[in-house]
Amino acid sequence: DVDCREAGGMECSWKTVVLLVCASLGIQYTAIRSLRASLPSPCPGGDLCPHRDLKEYGWRSLCDDGIQPPGTSHFHGRNHIILFATTRSGSSFTGQLFNQHPDIFYLFEPLYHVQQAFTNSSTRLRKILDRRALLGAYRDLLHNLYNCDFYFLENYIKPEPRDHVTGSFFRRSSSSALCSHPVCKELPDTEEPDEIWCSKKCRTLNLTLAARACQKRGSMAIKTVRIPEIKDLKILSEDPRLNLKIVHLVRDPRGILASRMVAFMDQFRAWKIWNATGRRPHYIDLSQITRTCQDLSDSAETGFQKPSWLRGKYLLVRYEDLAKNPEEKAKEIYKFIGLEMDEKVRTWIMHNTNRSAIPEGNYKFSTTRNSKATAESWRLNLAFDIVQTVQTVCNNTLYLLGYKPVNSVTDLRNMSNSLVEPRNFLPFL
Repeated sequence: DVDCREAGGMECSWKTVVLLVCASLGIQYTAIRSLRASLPSPCPGGDLCPHRDLKEYGWRSLCDDGIQPPGTSHFHGRNHIILFATTRSGSSFTGQLFNQHPDIFYLFEPLYHVQQAFTNSSTRLRKILDRRALLGAYRDLLHNLYNCDFYFLENYIKPEPRDHVTGSFFRRSSSSALCSHPVCKELPDTEEPDEIWCSKKCRTLNLTLAARACQKRGSMAIKTVRIPEIKDLKILSEDPRLNLKIVHLVRDPRGILASRMVAFMDQFRAWKIWNATGRRPHYIDLSQITRTCQDLSDSAETGFQKPSWLRGKYLLVRYEDLAKNPEEKAKEIYKFIGLEMDEKVRTWIMHNTNRSAIPEGNYKFSTTRNSKATAESWRLNLAFDIVQTVQTVCNNTLYLLGYKPVNSVTDLRNMSNSLVEPRNFLPFL
């Protein structure tokens, strides 16, 4: 630091920061790889192949004697889907369209564990790293999970699993596959998994059993709100072995903000006060909603430009369209991913989209609602001044995705006039 100050240049300071970032990432990556190599083999039979040749990604052969890790023998022909979204955009609701299919192994936000592992690192490191420093770890984990290698996830779960068993798997109950027999032995083989029952009874998760259950299903879907832009999925999309299908879920940013204000009250306290009193605080943090809208726009623009690496792999879905016509849009999604929509999915839609709307604050991840009423319900609760602020910040995003601005309180509250323009977002084939 003294040498930098004596050199007197911002250039030296900038280089120092870059070197620290690279060194820190290198140390973490090496440590994770070393830990990965020390884990017991994920191959069937366990001790049959203890000496492994660690390759670039976990789905390659990890056994010297030719025995394959979970999923490798089933890799070709499998459907791999990512539900790409942002926080409070209806992704929990949309994820159920995959979770209810008996041949889809669905995971709810497994990247949460990666984010937590990096967040819990040293304060100095957190200040240096930006959100994109996580992308390498995110992609590496996705590669391995799509091959049913759950042992790689142990690098991030805290406390560390013992004998591949953990009680800290994030939102395990949101995956019917992880709540079903034999992964959850407490559930009789003849009964259907229930999210509330699972959270109470299925206390620990055996990752070996999860890997085996994953192998037996022909498709895998993963929901994430932690990857900023579609471009960040380019490496995954270009891998011919993966054949990834990207379902890009978007929502009106005014609705996103209203939902975040309810679900994350501490983070949005100033917004809540503004909404309740009508008096704008002296300082209001616009950075989060600004960044959200920028990510929405950048990702949609990338999709609309139709790059070759997205050909046949990208579908944009507006939450509002799905909420108003859930079965019709679900059929479009299933046609895109190349699967038949199972009767269980239709039954779930019928039972879970026509009930009385549940206030989002009661259970922020609720997927049971009157979907038509919920889609634009923010218009009755959000102050006009806040709506105007979001419209100013997110003007390009609203226009790009087909959301109409409002110019008066009357327009805002008039629920007979939808703010969602008719648009037909066809898949890029």
